Amino acid sequence: MKDPLSASTSRRRVLQASALGGITAFATPALAQALANLGLPGSPSMREMTTVFPQKGPMILQRNRPPLLETPMEVFDGSVFTPNDRFFVRWHWAVIPPSVDVDQFRLKVHGAVERPLSISLAALLNDLPRVEIAAVNQCSGNSRGFFQPPVPGGEWGHGAMGNAKWMGVRLRDVLDKAGVKAGARQVRFSGMDEPVVPTGPDFKKSLAIDHARDGEVMLAFAMNGEALPLLNGFPLRLIVPGWFSTYWVKMLSDIEVLDHADENFWMAKAYKLPDNRWADVSPGQTGYSTVPISTMVPRAWITNLSEGASVRLADVVPIRGIAMGGTRGVAKVDISPDGGRHWYPTELSPDEGRYSFRRWQISAKLPHGGKVPLTVRCTNSAGETQPMAQNWNPGGYRRAGAETITINAA
Repeated sequence: MKDPLSASTSRRRVLQASALGGITAFATPALAQALANLGLPGSPSMREMTTVFPQKGPMILQRNRPPLLETPMEVFDGSVFTPNDRFFVRWHWAVIPPSVDVDQFRLKVHGAVERPLSISLAALLNDLPRVEIAAVNQCSGNSRGFFQPPVPGGEWGHGAMGNAKWMGVRLRDVLDKAGVKAGARQVRFSGMDEPVVPTGPDFKKSLAIDHARDGEVMLAFAMNGEALPLLNGFPLRLIVPGWFSTYWVKMLSDIEVLDHADENFWMAKAYKLPDNRWADVSPGQTGYSTVPISTMVPRAWITNLSEGASVRLADVVPIRGIAMGGTRGVAKVDISPDGGRHWYPTELSPDEGRYSFRRWQISAKLPHGGKVPLTVRCTNSAGETQPMAQNWNPGGYRRAGAETITINAA
């Protein structure tokens, strides 16, 4: 892989050029170039497609400011790894630096440490061993638009996710360089984005000290062999394999070691789930306990066919898609053409790692003409299988049930 810092002045020029488009994109409505139908049951399904955001190809526009860009499902049919220019984007605050000077950038490490640090990007890359891991980055609210009854929040389809090979350095090595003091409990992370109003809570997320030092959590400077796109967190992004992307802090600039539990808004109040395995409660239910969102769960999707697609009944129909195992590898993906009465195994592609997407495929003759429901479910290497019933919670978080599309055979 070409070193992202091999020509820092070139990198500055690229980002400054991108910034011109970025300022325009952040400040004005993006122009519709086409429309995408997300097939959402409880809200308007049509979304604009846009190409006006820097370093991004055609994306589904969910929101302009701050940018929320969704990956079209057909992109996932092309490769197990999501191209950088089609990788989804989600920011909490709209004040985002339109460019970054890599020579001036410093990562601050402070708090309950022996040696507070201010590390340049060059030093971070040159002084510590590099690591790479394949991992899915998925928004906590991915698929929220399919929740029934509907819930408030960004009405994502299934494309608020992506899979990449992330390259960077271990967080553990950075913390060892600073010298974590005895009694440290959590590590808090924040980036260069800022609230739009003074009273807005700065976006900060924390991990338990043992998790932060597990050797898998990393600071990435590259994805899929290239420097991070600006909108995906350049110059550094926290990577927390198996956990939802709310913890994957973008434009990471500050690491604080805490000797107490983090009570900031984004940890104590936001992103809370019902405290049960599938984060499932009944609409209107109250009085249940909650926990902060954390790990992902097994999921599978069909990528080469969409809701309402037409196929010939006489043909052998190729069906393929992607799956993820949450915190474990994908062990198998099964498909049912009859609402779960019968299940058929699919063929899996090579395993890219326990946190990666895994592609699956099957070729089959459909059992009858007319409408045929195709349901897919993933089982991970721990033996955990997606339930048939969809979960529901008021935040629209961590959708878990097996996904079904209905196609027409004639």
